[in-house]
Order: sequence, then structure tokens, then C-alpha cells
Amino acid sequence: MAASKPSSAGEKTYDQIGRGQRWFLLILASIGSSIIYAPAYLKAVFYDPLQKALGVSNEQLGAVFGAYAITALICYLPSGIIADKVRMRTLSSVGFISTAVLTAVYAMLPSLVVLYIVFILMGITTIFIWWGVRYKLVRLVSLEDEYPRRIGLSYGIYGLAGLVIGLVSTWIVAAVGSNLHLGVSIYLWFLAAVILILGILSLLFIPKFAGEIKTDGGFNLSEFVAALRNPVVWLAAVSLFFVYFYYTGITYTTPYLTGVLGASIVVTTVVANIRNYGITLLSGPVFGVIANKFKPSVTIVVGTAAFIVALLAMMALPAKAGIVVVASILVIVLGFIANGAFGVVSAQLTEGKVPLHYFGAATGLLSIIGFLPDTFSSTWFGSIMDARTDAAGNVASSAYEIIFMILVGAAVIAAIFSLILFLYVRKNGAKLEQQAAASAAIA
Repeated sequence: MAASKPSSAGEKTYDQIGRGQRWFLLILASIGSSIIYAPAYLKAVFYDPLQKALGVSNEQLGAVFGAYAITALICYLPSGIIADKVRMRTLSSVGFISTAVLTAVYAMLPSLVVLYIVFILMGITTIFIWWGVRYKLVRLVSLEDEYPRRIGLSYGIYGLAGLVIGLVSTWIVAAVGSNLHLGVSIYLWFLAAVILILGILSLLFIPKFAGEIKTDGGFNLSEFVAALRNPVVWLAAVSLFFVYFYYTGITYTTPYLTGVLGASIVVTTVVANIRNYGITLLSGPVFGVIANKFKPSVTIVVGTAAFIVALLAMMALPAKAGIVVVASILVIVLGFIANGAFGVVSAQLTEGKVPLHYFGAATGLLSIIGFLPDTFSSTWFGSIMDARTDAAGNVASSAYEIIFMILVGAAVIAAIFSLILFLYVRKNGAKLEQQAAASAAIA
């Protein structure tokens, strides 16, 4: 993989980068992938304090995030092309520093109009500029046979970093007490500072890699046409759509714990951080091992069925404060299942023997279709909550019952499409194997 000399002045190969620096860059990319998205996804952990501090309705908060999601959706495909055309040092440092500036504006708790502008620009800085950095940077500091292990380790560092940052948020909430405006603002300023430091470290320590700039190729329409014509790609994409729908939808258990069951902000923040980040350390590897043994589609079907049971069990709990501990455990279980299922959905492409020569295009289409829920679900759920909010600002439990039943419906559909994919692959196994072999021969 590595050459003895760099290809041009100033460039370095794998062998010319010290072991310590390689590990530092792996950690930098992994921590960055957790922290850079924290401001945009803050409502997943800090829902009630954020909504009150910004002075917006539930629907407006959802719509602001929807603006980010739509921008991100537009940027997914070109971000991959940019990652092959621009150096990692440039993309990483510019992505971090520009996001830090936007987070600082966010920390001032601006007007709704400014919030829309900030979130749209964050869609550009975190997706168009930074999205491709993590995977490519990890690949550049890994030998070919090291990459699977390194990317798995990267996910572990991602979860650990998110958990640590989440604990800091919990400490801030506890320290400021009822002053939600101050707590949210301090936390956002803290995130801005951390992201800025990551940008400076990127500028100082990411080298110019030999061969990181791709001089040929780019957008290949024929590859996307081939991906569009493959039933496995569509089945996997629809499955991802609904898995991602319930994976992101469980963030509404955060305001449910506070508003319906009466849990404190500190308790819900801790639970939300464990649900979002802590279980990443376990759920991904566990579901990966299971999927490797029993096939990703089967794992999703069984895992999704367990998710439905756990969610219905939580809905059946009496709405009183004394049940908070049980509800919190169920929320963490829901996070474990949803995170694990989401982590193995894309593996259905390999289960379906999607040919190598358009696998990248298939992955791009998977992202575009699969992440669509971000563009509308927050606004939809926010409107459901606003319609059932009383004059004192309390959201009725019926709003959460509706949201959770929608998530149950999404989970059922996800399981159905994964089951269809499993049956399709089993029926057409020989043909799919031939197509994959032909693709490998072409490559």
C-alpha cells in the first residue's frame, strides 16, 4: 500500500507517518465525527431546555432541524466527490472552524430567522465539507487489512467522546439549575470551543497524504442508473428509511420522561446521553456479530420486533413519577436496539451481493433515501406536540402516544422490507453471486 517515497514534495505515505501520529489522527477523526454534529442534533439530548431557551414552538424547533436535514440531503453525494478532490487537512480544518463559528452564533440564542440560516450553513459545513473526512482519514492512516478493525475502534471512540461531552452537558445543567437560557448558551459555547480546537489540531497535524487527491473519475451516471435498477438497493434503502425513522424518533422519549413522567432535567439528560452515545460502545459490535452469523436482514427483523415490544411496554407504564427508573431502563434498551439495527442496515447491500463497480453509487442512494425522515419527522412530531399543548406549555401524554404508535408502524414496515430482502436474496442467490463475480472480474 505504502510507497517508499512520497509522490511529490511535502506529501507523506503511510510508512512516513509515525505510529503515534497515525493513532492521533484516528482519534481526531473519531472524536470529530461525534462532536461536530452535536450542535445540530442538540434537541436529541437537550430537548426541553433548548426549546424554552430559544423561545420557539415544538413545530418550529423541528422545522429548523428540518432545514439542516434538507441541506444535508443535498450535500451527501457531492461530499464524497469533494473528499476525493480536496486534501483532508483543508476539509477537516475548514469544516471544524466554520462549524465552530456557527455554533458560537447559535450560543447567542438568536432569532428564528437567524437560526434557520445557522442550521442551513451547518448542513454545508458538517456534510458537504466534513462528511467524507472521517472514513477517508481513517483509511489513509490504516493498512488495508487494518481498516475494518480501525473503523470499528473509531466507532467506539465516537461513542466514548459523545458520552463524555454528554456528561459535561449534564454537569452544566445541574450547575445552572433552573436558568435554562444560561445552561443552553454555556453548553453551546463549550461545544464551539471544542470544535474550534479540533479545527486547529487538524490544521497543525494532518499531513499532505500521497495519493489522497483523485485526479480522474467523479460523478458516474451509469453507476447510479445500475444502482437504481437493482431491487436489493431499493429494498435496503426502504428498510433504512424506516429503521432510521424509528432510530431518530426515540429521541422523543427525552421530553416524554420530563413532561409526562416528571423526571428531572438532569436525569433525562443522563439517560439521553447513554441512549445516544453510551450504548454505541456495545450495540454496534453486538449487532455486527449477530448480523455476521445470521444475516443483516434477519437481525433487523428480530431486532425491530424486540424494539416494538419494548416501546409498547413503555407506553403501557402508568404516567407517574414513581415509574421513572423502569421507563429510563426501557429508553436505554430502545436506544440499544435502534442503534444496533441502524448500524447493520447498510450491510444488507453486501448480503444482496450488490456488485462492486456500483457499490459506491448504491451507498449514496441508500443515504439519500434512508436519511429522508430527518427532513420532515421533527416538524411533524413537533406539530403533534404543539396541537396538544395547554396554556401552561405542558404537552399532553396523548401526543407522545401518537408519536410512539407512528414509530411502531415504521418499525413494522422496516421489518417487512428486511424480510422481503431476505426472501429475495434467498430466491435469487445464484444469479446475484454471478453478477458479483462478473463485477469483481471487471474491477
